[in-house]
Amino acid sequence: MRAVTWQGKRDVRVETVPDPEIQEPTDAVVRITSSGLCGSDLHLYEVLTPFMTPGDILGHEPIGVVEEVGAAVPDLQAGDRVVVPFQIACGNCWMCLTGLPTQCETTQVTGEGMGAALFGYTRLYGSVPGAQAEYLRVPQAQYGPIKIPDGPPDDRFVYLSDVLPTAWQAVRYAEVPEGGSLAVLGLGPIGDMACRIAQVRGASGATGGPPGSSIRENWGRVFGVDLVPERLRRARERGVETFDLRSFDNEKELVSAIRDRTDGRGPDAVVDAVGTEAHGSAAARLAQQASAMLPRRISAPLAERISVDRLAALHTAIELVRRGGTISLSGLYGGTADPIPLLTLFDKQIQIRMGQANVRRWSDDILPYLTDEDPLGVDDFATHRLPLSDAPQAYEMFQHKEDGAVKVLMKP
Repeated sequence: MRAVTWQGKRDVRVETVPDPEIQEPTDAVVRITSSGLCGSDLHLYEVLTPFMTPGDILGHEPIGVVEEVGAAVPDLQAGDRVVVPFQIACGNCWMCLTGLPTQCETTQVTGEGMGAALFGYTRLYGSVPGAQAEYLRVPQAQYGPIKIPDGPPDDRFVYLSDVLPTAWQAVRYAEVPEGGSLAVLGLGPIGDMACRIAQVRGASGATGGPPGSSIRENWGRVFGVDLVPERLRRARERGVETFDLRSFDNEKELVSAIRDRTDGRGPDAVVDAVGTEAHGSAAARLAQQASAMLPRRISAPLAERISVDRLAALHTAIELVRRGGTISLSGLYGGTADPIPLLTLFDKQIQIRMGQANVRRWSDDILPYLTDEDPLGVDDFATHRLPLSDAPQAYEMFQHKEDGAVKVLMKP
């Protein structure tokens, strides 16, 4: 089959690799019909290269059709249309039953001290072949895949693999109080969708339940911050109050502008949807780039012990959120030697919640929103739909935010 493989920093290639096969009774093989390019994939492209091996198959946002199932997968059969969550979980262990499949005790990568295995995401998460490919072997298929109806285009459901549950969890973890306000830093796919979910679930008094529900959460306002014109335009057109970072000379001006719209206190919650590659962290960016240039036998241990993040977005979140508020981290951070302003966090009594999205915990809550009315705008969420063969160009375009690229779907 053809698949997108990692070959080095900023070097991905579409190559012919062996077809996946059933290896365990709990496996399934899925023929991929669409696969997303995620902002997290760009971390592999640029920053997390010490943990990659040439030939690794990338991707973790697939939708497709079941081709074959193992003997211990009773609820799937060939021909079923499914979305595959980015994490691999059993559904039966204590962690899964507690609603934390990202910590699945069956698939935890204990040798690396990490949580559940992920598709296409470094040796830290099991080096499991990813989904930017024609076919995908799906371990723990008795639990993971989400069956969806035939008929609607892939765009209607593909985001259940990652974007929707990640944004949903970010908003839920933010715990915005009734009549409160939410600021979202970063309007890439996750930040954009977090704004949409916040609006649909309660901003400005909108109904908080699925279409037709009378539930009201009665939030106040949703603010979005970015510096990419296309991203700001998309959010603004959906009613988000946007702030262009390029319009401010420094962080304090941005914080002051948002505080002016929240009675001088700041928003009740902030979602940091940026993570480790934040704009405005020049020194840390240089350190990341230098680490990625070293041989892997040197850079991997170095990254594990003294890696640094670009923390501009997190520092902005800490400064921006009101006292007693909540910060919800959905952007990926991986540093171990970063200075964190614990005194400020303590003094402001800020709560922080974070973690990989627990897809199956939220999927049943999200499905009612994927209706013909399309309240979340999933049908036109993608800005680019490309053949899998164009993956190298897609990665480069997405990394450089060219041609208005916000969300890219690839089709084998």
